[in-house]
Amino acid sequence: MKKVEVKNFLIGPNEPLTLITGPCVIESEEHCFDLAGKIKELIAPLPVNLIFKASYDKANRSSIHSFRGPGIEEGLRILKRVKDELDLPVVTDVHSPEEAVEAGKVCDLLQIPAFLCRQTDLIVAAAKTGRPLQVKKGQFLAPWDMKNVVEKITESGNDQIILMERGVTFGYNNLVSDMRAIPIMANLGHPVCFDATHSLQLPGGLGESTGGQREFLPTLAKAAVAAGAHSLFMEAHPNPSQAKSDATTVCPIDELVPLLEVLLRVYEAVNR
Repeated sequence: MKKVEVKNFLIGPNEPLTLITGPCVIESEEHCFDLAGKIKELIAPLPVNLIFKASYDKANRSSIHSFRGPGIEEGLRILKRVKDELDLPVVTDVHSPEEAVEAGKVCDLLQIPAFLCRQTDLIVAAAKTGRPLQVKKGQFLAPWDMKNVVEKITESGNDQIILMERGVTFGYNNLVSDMRAIPIMANLGHPVCFDATHSLQLPGGLGESTGGQREFLPTLAKAAVAAGAHSLFMEAHPNPSQAKSDATTVCPIDELVPLLEVLLRVYEAVNR
């Protein structure tokens, strides 16, 4: 398997667990920076590699009235501040070839959203930035279909790839997580990340917004680590009920460390 290098650590087999966390969307500069600092402080005692995640634009919100974020220019400026002043690697979503180029100048890792995982121009442009790519498997794809996504990236000259499982559509307003997807995608030769919070979503379940079942976060996260995930994506917020995006699924920041302590025991057992 081709390990992925982010900043000064590796993601893949026989490496420490990597946690990708932060708010779903940049709510303000102060909120984003303070949260990044708090997460870094909380995670520091644990044998976990940390990547900070926040989106500058939530381009696929359910309603036109939903908060989307500060936009790419301001958002990347804020992420650069987090990266430089807190010495944290950062990741964000990109939605077009043009955005990929700009985000690649700042971010240590670029993320392709699930709904865009088959957009060839976007994937090629992101690959050509030279940054590692994290691609979410679409809710409409089988895990083996990600082979075509991998080929688009590698044939664009980039072999630094993380594949992400984030649930599959199961009827209306529901997702299920098939943990077989983790070893299946790992067999494509690249590390696998599990999106433990978006997998809790009930898409469009609240009418103008997406619902979710946060109570199942520990269950799915433990199952994913047991199935062989090399990293976990878990969005976090100090006050989930006030979060401007994914309020029903983000992990309360005060529950992050207790959950990670359990997950690390599972990770250690699986990787002995």
